[in-house]
Amino acid sequence: MTELLAQAAHLLVSAVDIFIHLDKHLGAVIQGYGAWTYLILFLIIFCETGLVVTPILPGDSLLFAIGVFCGLGHLDIYLTLALLSVAAVLGDTVNYAVGRYMGPKVFHYENSRIFKKEYLHKTHAFYEKYGGKTIIIARFVPIVRTFAPFVAGVGAMTYGKFLAYNVAGGLLWVFSVTLAGFFFGNIPIVKNNFTAVIMAIVFVSILPGLVEYIRYKRANAPQKAG
Repeated sequence: MTELLAQAAHLLVSAVDIFIHLDKHLGAVIQGYGAWTYLILFLIIFCETGLVVTPILPGDSLLFAIGVFCGLGHLDIYLTLALLSVAAVLGDTVNYAVGRYMGPKVFHYENSRIFKKEYLHKTHAFYEKYGGKTIIIARFVPIVRTFAPFVAGVGAMTYGKFLAYNVAGGLLWVFSVTLAGFFFGNIPIVKNNFTAVIMAIVFVSILPGLVEYIRYKRANAPQKAG
């Protein structure tokens, strides 16, 4: 048990380190793997959007960092945008298909070792508020981004409608965040405070979820007797 806790703590520390020093880790990957970096980044974005078991992979912060390295000339911006857009759209498509196939079985259980049902409830709440546009809006919200296409599949959302939102959301997400890094990442104040910028992006990304959580808590808080 102690060994497992130590391994879990090590993985957590490593994950935090990757998020905080994403520029250094990405630079090392580019230097060590060269052209294979494109495949690695493709797989990360695909898994982050396409697999319900990997919602903690870096998304927004990674795209911004990728844009920065494109701006530095280490990656081709056009090839990068094309590949990552395909990865984002394909990831959501696979997630939707999995939801259509096994969603009812998953909802039968309160929790599982793979993911918690509360994530699905949170995504359902987004659907209630935003409808089909959730597929686009969720692209900018970690965790919800991973579960939105899955829930769309579970709810048997019309595939044609899902595909339209999927493509629009995937392109908007990849292009906006990556190009933000491309155009603004090498401005001196951003470049010299890259870690702070990455943390700010992560915070802004999870802010909608925090706001919804606070609203939920307030709405369900027991009323004090006057």
